[in-house]
Amino acid sequence: MTQSTEGRTRLPTIPPEQYTDEQKKSAEEFLNARKVPVFGPFQAMMHSPQLMSLARATGDYLRYHSAVGTTLSELVILITAREWSQDYEWWLHYPIALKNGVSKDVADAIGDGRRPANMSADDEIIYDFITELQRTKRVSDATFARAEKRFGKKGVVDITGICGYYTFLAMELNMGRYEF
Repeated sequence: MTQSTEGRTRLPTIPPEQYTDEQKKSAEEFLNARKVPVFGPFQAMMHSPQLMSLARATGDYLRYHSAVGTTLSELVILITAREWSQDYEWWLHYPIALKNGVSKDVADAIGDGRRPANMSADDEIIYDFITELQRTKRVSDATFARAEKRFGKKGVVDITGICGYYTFLAMELNMGRYEF
């Protein structure tokens, strides 16, 4: 009888003492940039250290310096985590989102898979943009125009970038069956 691997991590964390030189370099760059050791999806990506380093650098911009700020960035992350059923990203970002100003009612509705009631105008624009992009793989002219009018061209590019980045992380975590 074959033992099922369902539910087991496919990409186990590599102990730092077993890192290759390239992995050591990537881990050091991560520590210098984030001030914490490699964690979460980046642990699984240490199997491809160059990709991990590029992903970390992209995430640094999108999380901390995007054109829409941290509150709306965290809202995008929550919506994306829920759309991808990504429990780790939800678990990590839910408290960060609340701390950064996302309403608990809005976050909880997203977590329940419901459209939040009583969203701010900005929250509603983000919610509509990201859910439409995630579900239809496109954004209608009306949804785009509304987001562009409020956030500008750089804003819609960054909103899409945040969504794409966290979709990428969700795919990596879900593919690797990351356990936390």
